[in-house]
Order: sequence, then C-alpha cells, then structure tokens
Amino acid sequence: MFRFAHPEYLYALAVLPLILLVYFYHLRWKTKARKQFGDLALVERLAPNVSKTKPVTKLVLNLLGISLVIIACANPQIGTRLEEVKREGVDIIIALDISNSMKAQDIKPSRLERSKQAISRLIDKLENDRIGMVVFAGQAYVQLPITSDYAAAKLFLSTIDTDLIPTQGTCVGCAIDLATESFVGNDNKHKALIIITDGENHEDDAVEAAKKAHATGVVIHTIGMGSPDGAPIPISRNGYQTDFLKDKAGNTVITKLETLTLEQIASEGKGQFIQASNSDDGLSTILAQISKMDKKSFGSKQFTDYEDRFQYFLAAGLLLLLLEFTITNKRSKIIQQMDLFNEKK
Repeated sequence: MFRFAHPEYLYALAVLPLILLVYFYHLRWKTKARKQFGDLALVERLAPNVSKTKPVTKLVLNLLGISLVIIACANPQIGTRLEEVKREGVDIIIALDISNSMKAQDIKPSRLERSKQAISRLIDKLENDRIGMVVFAGQAYVQLPITSDYAAAKLFLSTIDTDLIPTQGTCVGCAIDLATESFVGNDNKHKALIIITDGENHEDDAVEAAKKAHATGVVIHTIGMGSPDGAPIPISRNGYQTDFLKDKAGNTVITKLETLTLEQIASEGKGQFIQASNSDDGLSTILAQISKMDKKSFGSKQFTDYEDRFQYFLAAGLLLLLLEFTITNKRSKIIQQMDLFNEKK
C-alpha cells in the first residue's frame, strides 16, 4: 500500500501554476521590450548566441524538480508488513439519495453537498466499524462495498454526484433492498442502515422494504435532508447555474421535505428519524445510537509497517534542479553545430 506520511505538504504543488504564470508574464514583457528596439528579427540577429529553446528546457526541469522535492517533503511510504487485525464493531451502510431534488439549496450549500460533508465527518469518527455506501435515484447501486478502509470510503464519497444515475426518481425501497443484500454475513444483528434523502419517494413501498430489512437484523435510521417549505431545483451548465427546473406548464418545481415516509421507515426499522437543518445534520446523533449496538468481531488485513521512500524523490528532484542550474541560455558551439535544439534557420 502506498501513502504519504504528510499529505498536507502536497498543497504546495499549487505553486506550480503560479510559476508558469510568472514565466509567461516575463516572456511577454521581454517580447514587448524587444519590440521597442525595433524589428524582432533584427534584434535576434544581434544576439545570435541566445537560445530560444533552452529557457523552456530550464523551466520544465525547474517544475519537475520542485514537484519531486515537494513530493519528497510529503514523505511517500510503502507498506511492508500486512497483518490481520481483529476488530469489534458494527457494519454501517449509508444509502444516499442523489436524485435531482438533492440539488435544492434549502440546506446549504445544497442537500447533496451537505450530506457528503456530514458523511465525511462521520467517517472521521469511525474507529473499528466497517462502512459501505449505496446511492439511489430511480434505481439503486452499490457505490462502496462494506470495508474498513476509511481512506477508500472518502475517495468513493468524493465522486458521488447526481449524474451517477441517469434514471431519475427516488426509489427508497430499492436502496433498502440493495443495502440489505450488501451486508456481510448471515447474523441478525450488528447491522445499521442510514438513509439520507428528502423523502420524496414515488417509486415503491419503502415502508414494507424497511419491515423486511429489519426482519434480517438491520436497524434503519433516516435523515430528512431538506425543509418543509421546500426550494427550487437549480439547473447548471458548465458549473454555472442557468435556471430552475420547471414543469410542463412552465412553473418552477418546488421540492419539499416529506417526513411521514421517513418516520415510518425509521419506526419499522427500530431506528431514529432526524430532520436535518443548517446547524445540525443529525449524523452525530445517529452515530451515538449505533455505538450502543452490540459489536461483532471481524478480521481485516492492513499494513502495520511502512518504509520511507522520500529519498528517491528528493535525489531525483535535486538532480533535476542541479541540471537546470548548469544549463545556460547561450548556445554552445558544439550544440550549435549539432543543431540539437533545432535552432538553425
């Protein structure tokens, strides 16, 4: 397994576009300055030994060298010992609604984005529990099978968007059925399902699905993401909002939180229903309830020892920077004769 001991240092890579911007600004400034002396072709003839391509070569070496040094500072590591670790916890599956109505912004920044932020914070709080994710709209799909790899869970979470499922709708019952099938093992406990949705279920009998799921030992909690007053559904193109969703009559569609079904699902699943707000997403409360559940033992393989690999990146980076330092902007006689940089006219 590959990881960074200090991944926060990788943010320094953001300086690279700034270096490029400064380089092109300086290049543009030099071009304007040369034009003040007269014809560019004549000015270049007055400086025949100045290379046109070496500055670009130096820039590339600089960028690569700086990148490798920054990566070295983050300290890349490779796992060297894989061991099976015994844990005691609960299997948790989060079923997240990604229908278009989750774009509504009555919960800031939007219902979906707030849900993803809340799930990310929940993952940070997990220690020995395993987690999986199901996404649903008109259909339901497994986004992440049950795992104890929290880093992978966050990675899969970041890719969730309303475009993942082309079939629109809100099939809560489909999500419950798929989540129930996704739990590992045949025991009738240690399983919790958290459904995050605005409650607008138009596809199936979600309450009946919850009853069947609980019969297999699944405790179901529901979080209503939205407000009873509702909000319009934004339509965006190229990252910019252009309009709101309208019905066939041209009226703006208002999507409202429907709590009744969610309360019934939580009741049948012997769990808890929470209506989210801008100040409280409800997941912390539900996680506190889950922590009181009976735990089960399971083994998971993980790397326990890591070896540093920063020295290779540091050596390569310093070598490139040293090479860049030794290259001048002048054309050497040998290179000029070989025309290595293809500069002869």
